[in-house]
Amino acid sequence: MACGFAASFGAADVAALAGRWHDLGKFRPGFQTYIRGQGDENVHLETHITSSDKTHSIAGALHAVERFGAAGRSLAYLIAGHHGGLPDWHGGLDARLSKDNPDARREYDEARAGAPPELLSAGAALDLRQVPGGAKGFALWLRMLFSCLVDADFLDTESFMDGDKAESRAGFASLDELAARLETHLAALQASAGNTAVNALRAEVLAQCRARAAEAPGLFSLTVPTGGGKTLSSLAFALEHARRHRKKRIIYAIPYTSIVEQTADVFARVVGAENVVEHHSQADYDEETRDTLRARLACENWDAPLVVTTNVQLFESLFAAKVSRCRKLHNLVDSVIVLDEAQCLPPEFLQPILDVLNLLTQHYGMTVVLCTATQPALASKTYFDAAKNRRGLDAVREIIADPTELYQCLKRVVVELPDWDERSSWEEIAALLAAEDCVLAIVNTRGDARRLWRLLPAGTLHLSALMCGAHRAKVIEEIRQRLADKRAGRDDRPLRVVSTSLVEAGVDVSFPVVYRAFAGLDSIAQAAGRCNREGEQERGRVVVFQPPEAPPPGHQRLAADACLDVLRSWPGDPLALELFERYFDRLYYGIDLDRKGIVRDLTPGPGLEVQFRSAANKFRLIDDEDQTTVFVRYAGYSGIDALLFQLEKEGPERWLMRKLQRCAVTVKRRIAERLAASGDVAEVFPGCFVQRNDLLYDPVLGLRDDEDAVLPAPTLVI
Repeated sequence: MACGFAASFGAADVAALAGRWHDLGKFRPGFQTYIRGQGDENVHLETHITSSDKTHSIAGALHAVERFGAAGRSLAYLIAGHHGGLPDWHGGLDARLSKDNPDARREYDEARAGAPPELLSAGAALDLRQVPGGAKGFALWLRMLFSCLVDADFLDTESFMDGDKAESRAGFASLDELAARLETHLAALQASAGNTAVNALRAEVLAQCRARAAEAPGLFSLTVPTGGGKTLSSLAFALEHARRHRKKRIIYAIPYTSIVEQTADVFARVVGAENVVEHHSQADYDEETRDTLRARLACENWDAPLVVTTNVQLFESLFAAKVSRCRKLHNLVDSVIVLDEAQCLPPEFLQPILDVLNLLTQHYGMTVVLCTATQPALASKTYFDAAKNRRGLDAVREIIADPTELYQCLKRVVVELPDWDERSSWEEIAALLAAEDCVLAIVNTRGDARRLWRLLPAGTLHLSALMCGAHRAKVIEEIRQRLADKRAGRDDRPLRVVSTSLVEAGVDVSFPVVYRAFAGLDSIAQAAGRCNREGEQERGRVVVFQPPEAPPPGHQRLAADACLDVLRSWPGDPLALELFERYFDRLYYGIDLDRKGIVRDLTPGPGLEVQFRSAANKFRLIDDEDQTTVFVRYAGYSGIDALLFQLEKEGPERWLMRKLQRCAVTVKRRIAERLAASGDVAEVFPGCFVQRNDLLYDPVLGLRDDEDAVLPAPTLVI
């Protein structure tokens, strides 16, 4: 099975050896006695074997090194890690393979004595000169092989232990069937679409996506302004390209869970919910129907034709060492990956990401589409400071024939810039917002959102990440409904909304006026995408203002500085397409694109020394070491009290944690600990807190976590 998986990237023989030798240690007499006397379906996992006499993964690793010398270490990584994950060489595999390790040598000798001679044979030599991408591609090649081995191991065990479960993995519609459903949906949309300039441009974008799908696989960009119909057009490109070039699946990687849910809903309406696998932390497949079981199983290894997931799932898997994360990697071969909102790729990890995308498109049959309204500058770049040179994505083909003209035709806003040397007080900004009948204000921090909201008239709505997901979804739905009612003349109440940047993350709302606190140019462009989105008026207004304080240090500050640098000397439209390349070049130059040294960890030494586990631990797109979760008692979420009671009684069961994700708020650990010390929350198990004080969660603002805020007086009464 591993051999079959690896055939798609020319490594069938190597994967076959890994599959043949990975359980060589099970021929030990002690292990045979153990396994024949147990009925545990998890007996194949080393974590269920406590005695050193019953371990089994190092024997095959030692055999590979004995058979192939130093080259055999490549197989040793796979075999030694097939339960515990890919190890580091230094401080890991080197010690396990050492001649000074008597336990490992005893395991190997006993296993070799008990194994059939034909099992120990190797066949052809192990030629590492054939590794795709050479030394730079060695680590990815090994992770791909590891994926083939561990997925085959799990599927083979599943087939033996639970044949019905294995059969449940089948049944997804083919890519041809999905394409036919999309054609039916698009035909119906076009038949009902109004004869407007915006709809005509969306039809042109779709036509160009279909036409360019015939081109050879590789790297593409799809540069379409907000409201240009890129979601369905990119799906049309991906499906047609996959059909023409015999690709196996389509994977949408999206930076934010909220956009994943929104995109998955769109695709479900087009091709059927049963054919869309939605893989992220809040995906809920608990109701055991055949369709949900199939989708849940497909989340394990992405063996499905259409997967919608997060950047975290995709890229952390590509750099993972854990078995569960690596299982899916071999199913990326011969796929189409759409990176939606590509400008959100995290700059401090950009170099390893670009390196792996180059390897995947050059050696593993992948097509990548960079899909965004604000294309980042990802091409190779030589700076005067050689340490900052960028190995980028070269030969990227733009799908749209003339993006500049498309942007001009879809221009729907006028951007008003501030005096760069003067800052406004929150009181001044609030006065301007209060004079508007329908306005969205976007600020840089959660604290800023609260300060501004408190200065605005009663009835102003608020959005921030201190509100749980269920709460935010309810407010966004209210905003959409009130906007529709105002356009139809059914609601004459003022509509004012204060939000953090979360509203820019694919939330389809359209205000006539948007105020945006000064930030990165991509953020300003995303804010503009919430203004006059459907062209309801000739031009909407986007007002950029300088808030009382600069953005917080880190990425937000660097992005704002880069934006100011390019706008000060730019006389034209602040959202002109050609300005974004200047902005991203300036931003990336100011950041270490491999801040944690991941490329160094994954570059093999002369003896194939690679630090797999260290690199995986460093590659965390969401740095949550200083963060923790508080589950809140949001009244709008049905059954929340019963769910939290069950959490405290039974602990963090997987299905329960997924249910509770919609009522989770992430805060800094020191804030959670302060709230726990005052009795407002309780730590029910390590790193997980539950709201105790009913007044801790505000029905408008969400969790009261800001340190300078004073809880209402009743919380002080005993």
